[in-house]
Amino acid sequence: MTDPRIISVDLDERTILWRNADVEQERRVAIFDLLEGNRFAPLTAYDDGYAGPFRIVMRVEEGRLAIDIRAEDSRDLETVVLPLSPFRRIVRDYFAICDSYYKAIRNASPSQIETIDMARRGIHNEAAELLAERLAAKVEVDFDTARRLFTLICVLHIR
Repeated sequence: MTDPRIISVDLDERTILWRNADVEQERRVAIFDLLEGNRFAPLTAYDDGYAGPFRIVMRVEEGRLAIDIRAEDSRDLETVVLPLSPFRRIVRDYFAICDSYYKAIRNASPSQIETIDMARRGIHNEAAELLAERLAAKVEVDFDTARRLFTLICVLHIR
């Protein structure tokens, strides 16, 4: 039976150096939304024909994103590794726009907040497309899954 979806996602806590309340909320929402609906289909043909569902653990090591893919029973299947260098600019831009957004929420007009939020969503969408493209040779994901995974990549990048 094929069930190409994520049923559990963890972030390697050793990778995360610092989080504030806003970041923690983004992490919780991204994980909740990801588990509610996602498409995650590794292209590897596993020896026993296993095709999901999957548990994943995300971490950053030596400048690369590592996604440990595990079966429902938690046995290791594979680790997908992606260089993070293509994401550096977009993560930096995303952090900057998020900072502007959180500041705007406190004292800007609704139209200013909406403008910043539209820019934030645009950067997030661009990042999701890049992530889906980079994963394409190893894992098939849909757009919403890529968006939520990018949010989690950002959580792993906070310094």
